[in-house]
Amino acid sequence: MHLYNLTLQGQSAINQAIQGNFSGTPKAQEIVVGRGSALELLTLDTVTGKIKVMCHQDIFGIVRSLLAFRLTAGTRDFIAVGSDSGRIVILQYNAEKTCFERLHQETFGKTGCRRIVPGHFLVGDPRGRALMIGAVERQKLVYIMNRDSEAHLTISSPLEAHKHHTLCYAMVGIDVGFENPTFACLEFDYEDADNDPTGEAAKRTQQTLTFYELDLGLNHVVRKYAEPLNDPGNLLIAVPGGNDGPSGVIVCCENYLVYKNLGDQPDIRCPIPRRRNELDDADRTMLIIATATHKTKNMYFFLVQAENGDIFKVTLETDEDLVSEMKLKYFDTVPPANALCILKSGFLFVAAEFGNHELYQIASLGEGDDDEFSSAMGFGENDAAFFEPHELKSLIPIDSMDSLSPLTDAVIGDIAREDAAQIYSLVGRGARSSLKVLRNGLEISEMAVSDLPGNPNAVWTVKKNIEDQYDSYIVVSFVNATLALTIGDTVEEASDSGFLPTTPTIGCAMIGDDSLVQIYSEGIRHIRADKRINEWKAPPRRQIVKCAVNRRQVAVALTGGELVYFELDLNGTLNEFTERKLFNADIACMTFSEISEGELNSRFLALGTVDNAVRIISLDPNDMLMPLSTQSLPCPPESILLIDTPNEDGKGVAAVHLNIGLQNGCLFRNTVDNVTGAIMDTRTRYLGTRPVKLFKVQCQGRSAILCTSSRSWLLYHFQRRFHLTPLSYANLEYAASFCSNQCSEGIVAISASTLRIIAAEKLGVAFNVQSFEHKMTPRRVAVHPSMPCLIVIETDHASYTEVTKNIKRNQMAADVEAMASDETEAQLAQEIATNLRERRLDERVYGAPRAARGKWASAISLISATSGDKLSYFELPQDENAKCVALVQFSKHPNEAMVLVGCGVNEVLNVHDIDPNDTSIRPTRGCVYTFHLSANGDRFDFLHRTETPLPVGAIHDFRGMALVGFGRFLRMYDIGQKKLLAKCENKNFPVSIVNIQSTGQRIIVSDSQESVHFLRYRKGDNQLVVFADDTTPRYVTCVCVLDYHTVAVADKFGNLAVVRLPERVNEDVQDDPTVSKSVWDRGWLNGASQKVELVSNFFIGDTITSLQKTSLMPGANEALVYTTIGGAIGCLVSFMSKDEVDFFTNLEMHVRSEYPPLCGRDHLAYRSYYAPCKSVIDGDICEQFSLMDTQKQKDVAEELGKTVSEISKKLEDIRTRYAF
Repeated sequence: MHLYNLTLQGQSAINQAIQGNFSGTPKAQEIVVGRGSALELLTLDTVTGKIKVMCHQDIFGIVRSLLAFRLTAGTRDFIAVGSDSGRIVILQYNAEKTCFERLHQETFGKTGCRRIVPGHFLVGDPRGRALMIGAVERQKLVYIMNRDSEAHLTISSPLEAHKHHTLCYAMVGIDVGFENPTFACLEFDYEDADNDPTGEAAKRTQQTLTFYELDLGLNHVVRKYAEPLNDPGNLLIAVPGGNDGPSGVIVCCENYLVYKNLGDQPDIRCPIPRRRNELDDADRTMLIIATATHKTKNMYFFLVQAENGDIFKVTLETDEDLVSEMKLKYFDTVPPANALCILKSGFLFVAAEFGNHELYQIASLGEGDDDEFSSAMGFGENDAAFFEPHELKSLIPIDSMDSLSPLTDAVIGDIAREDAAQIYSLVGRGARSSLKVLRNGLEISEMAVSDLPGNPNAVWTVKKNIEDQYDSYIVVSFVNATLALTIGDTVEEASDSGFLPTTPTIGCAMIGDDSLVQIYSEGIRHIRADKRINEWKAPPRRQIVKCAVNRRQVAVALTGGELVYFELDLNGTLNEFTERKLFNADIACMTFSEISEGELNSRFLALGTVDNAVRIISLDPNDMLMPLSTQSLPCPPESILLIDTPNEDGKGVAAVHLNIGLQNGCLFRNTVDNVTGAIMDTRTRYLGTRPVKLFKVQCQGRSAILCTSSRSWLLYHFQRRFHLTPLSYANLEYAASFCSNQCSEGIVAISASTLRIIAAEKLGVAFNVQSFEHKMTPRRVAVHPSMPCLIVIETDHASYTEVTKNIKRNQMAADVEAMASDETEAQLAQEIATNLRERRLDERVYGAPRAARGKWASAISLISATSGDKLSYFELPQDENAKCVALVQFSKHPNEAMVLVGCGVNEVLNVHDIDPNDTSIRPTRGCVYTFHLSANGDRFDFLHRTETPLPVGAIHDFRGMALVGFGRFLRMYDIGQKKLLAKCENKNFPVSIVNIQSTGQRIIVSDSQESVHFLRYRKGDNQLVVFADDTTPRYVTCVCVLDYHTVAVADKFGNLAVVRLPERVNEDVQDDPTVSKSVWDRGWLNGASQKVELVSNFFIGDTITSLQKTSLMPGANEALVYTTIGGAIGCLVSFMSKDEVDFFTNLEMHVRSEYPPLCGRDHLAYRSYYAPCKSVIDGDICEQFSLMDTQKQKDVAEELGKTVSEISKKLEDIRTRYAF
């Protein structure tokens, strides 16, 4: 059994983000983000305010840290990457090839994310002279950056700055001007604590702020200074130095910001403000999680974000180069971020920790009347500063990037009855959570919709002059008329366009430099710039049926299969070619090839005839209108287009593609030889049930094709690959490109009796997302068996239920009222108390109040899969956390569905940290809630609650009973009137049950640390007996049954394995259906008597949260679809033949060697992160073939005994066979 891994959507979580000028374009500002195992370059369109992805590159490794640095007097930034490859890599962005290129790669340690291998921290000297890369423990290395004689970047050998028994919490490069580069680290020396068994030394150990200096003269790193800290810190902020500021660092500590510097500088300390009258636990400390620095020639400031999302503006006041005061002012509240980036153009990019990533425009610098806090206010040791949060004042939301992180669970299927699969994903954390519905399709922005008088049948856009940047007319053809509309600030009917309005139009365009041409059934109308009109009339009893036109050529097809060709001479006159070409069948469609650079006319004319053929006709003067090649088709063509694909550098033509839309709903894509006109490399894609029409549009400055059938599709070239994606929009009938000052790359289209102007902005995205909000983190989802409804359980830790929040508000209000001592104070206290009771902050903006450890809030929702409405809602009591949900049909009620929700009661995470003498900790238990689900799926009703000794981890419907797993116990329940009734149990599982599945008579139980166990229920003995388990300990997150003998298992480390029962076990079951043999009861080494066999193993790269065997497209084969916590979606698919396995195995091997990963990670080692990769071929590395240089592609193809086009076709075929 061999599988093929396909990634449908990469990780959407952003773990690191840096800004700089990476393309080298003057005054450009870009952002490079790390998305797990990929790097992306984002740019901001300052006109539209939209974020665009310019480059996405998979590194087949884990991005641990990023740094942007610029050499002194340089004009562009370089990218330093710390990854799990054990190497530091310096990258440069190539704007011509739209990809990252590796400049340097230096090996310093082992692979993997290890605590003593550098890569977790990566900082640089602000002047670009040196980089420091550090590990969590002990090791730090410094590299000196310089230029050679040709001004190319050079990197030195590493200089060590190691210190044993030292943990590093944070690292930063200090701005010291052009003095020796200096770095600051937050360190913790644990040597004494490690040698003290009593633990007293650990209590006395303090965190230190340590300064390391690189002596450029001696080429050596010294530990310059170390200072113990009274308050432990978690982040460091470098303060501008030299001529720009006082230098030094700001240490972000618990509840405080402290400024420190070498020399005579005293410490400047200021508390982090907290929200006034918040419901948060009073013992919670405040930490800074993200920072950004903005520096200009005249000023600088810092934005720091607290863990609840509040942003504060920090400024420093100086007196003779010494900092005298630190000021903090509340700025705004945005989602908690992994990184903040301030662009020089006045934008703030927020790489959110959870949920969508946001782009804001900075409208003001927070200089309003809000409270400002200063270190000079004399705050005491335990004093706190308070502020009142407000709606966005300083920031204006501009754009948002969809993110599926964290994705906790997903179900896939046609639940909404749309004849196509939807992916229902549970996304987000806390009050910013949502249920997101993903449909395969390109998101479309609708600019305008106008009703037309009648049903149009065609639309075009034309310019008046070749120098015009924007289109001048929209020409709409009706059954008996033509309407011309002018394009400006508004679209109005044109009165002097020169188009003949009393007849339908077959085609129109700008011809020459400033003329227009209109082709209609009776002839050709040539409209000159001075409004002179020349007309060519069709022969008697003959009509024009089809046409093709470009800037200098016109071809028309007459009834009877006659072709007439025209060319524009130097005087601007349209001249007919002396000879006409007669074909044996009527012409159904025709198109010119695009005019190559340096040429005046098209080389080819492609035309399709009703006798199921397409011909390439030469337009060379030496063999004018001579057929060059012919392709037979399975049915008559409906439309045809020739599109050039330029080289990666934008110079010259790499290939000419012939696209044919057929009447049976298929799209044929061919390659045409640019010299001989030969047709080759045919690829087929089914688009819909109606004939396929093709229209040329513009995407990213290149020609693209809009295909219309029963569904509209867009075929475009993006990031060095072709994409054919359906549009998530109403069905279109006719379309043309549209360019105006409001929309540079739009589409004007006809849908029924409306004219629409639309644009596709999020290119390269496979899914269109529809989002429904949730109040708490959704954890698990179940699907109604017959109705389009979902049951979702939501749970938040350290959170209050709505009932508890109201109790706390009332308690705070009562405390305020009780403090009043006279009538005046009582009146004021009454106003404050009323405000406290009625105060409601929007939790999606400001976050939910954070409770103490061990506090839980949970709810159960019944949601419509089509509208997202909550049909029924049930909130659990405080400190009960819903962990699993299942739909069960008990044998006593075969026609009714019950919803069973497993919960934990008073559950505390990290129980090893609990003080045994803490009387506030209550015993942990579990329970199962039972609800009756209505037949039409519009509500559920509470039946009863069943106590369990431990929190419930899994529930499953098995043969009219409910299997419930809690702790090491697996128990079978039947339904009763007041609670569930226990029937039998097995209490011999290793650690804790997290998942239960079944197939036929078999039960598959997953343990949190010990993989899967196969059980059989002995009905006669009423026993649950384990007969097989795994030899490999797997920390299981989800399981999917593939067949009666095989299951797929995913673990928390990102491994996906397929295990299968050996044949002899299956034979034993067949021979002994009563399971009476004693071999089933004998265990080996405390395990089962039989062991499963490993079929395949593969490292995905992120924690897998759901597995499902399903079909992603109508008529497609089934695939094993997985989702990850970081928002990635992919699938494992099977091969059709042994030859296919051999081909892709060899292709993977060649691409590995010819196109190694960008950051130096060995691909095979990466996919074998925790266990050797077995029987899985990585489609992601195979698809890198299309990104290789042309010569390398030819070399690999020659080694495989195939052509480049054949390899590309096989890669495309296996993807479209299962997915999109």
